[in-house]
Amino acid sequence: MKKVFFYLAAVAIMSTAYSCQDARKGKNYNDKTLADDEAINFIKKGLEAGLTEVKAAGVAKTHSSNARIINFANMMIADHTRAGNELKKIETDKMVDDRDTISMEHQKMIAGISAKSGVEFDKAYMEMMVDDHQKAIKLFKSVGDNTSGTIQEFAAKTLPTLQMHLDSAKAINAALK
Repeated sequence: MKKVFFYLAAVAIMSTAYSCQDARKGKNYNDKTLADDEAINFIKKGLEAGLTEVKAAGVAKTHSSNARIINFANMMIADHTRAGNELKKIETDKMVDDRDTISMEHQKMIAGISAKSGVEFDKAYMEMMVDDHQKAIKLFKSVGDNTSGTIQEFAAKTLPTLQMHLDSAKAINAALK
């Protein structure tokens, strides 16, 4: 009888010790996102806007001979790639469905500027940058009171960079006219 008791006690202790080893976070088996609709919209639109800026900047680097525009395009690639990586991490943490695509509207815009060259390209690209950054700033300001502190923090941290991009785009655009 003592052997059975000790055997059961040993099994109980071992199973308890084994279950305490798993330090992983709990898994969300419902596959339910951890973000509200506003945050989901912000993440998706923010990622798309960033991808669009990077793709358009790549076109600008090959189509423009204006040093200011090429420097601006390099800044777009660096800043929007960095912000996109941060937003991608938030998207993963919030379990938001990820589809990194550029909308047909933005694809057409990129194709439209790609068909141009010289000063005509420079003007079209910079007008696109002014317009896109105005929309991005509006999007980032719209989540200032979101229920997610992570979203609020990311938006607040990124807004000054977007504003600087807009100011630079406006200055370059004005110099082209």
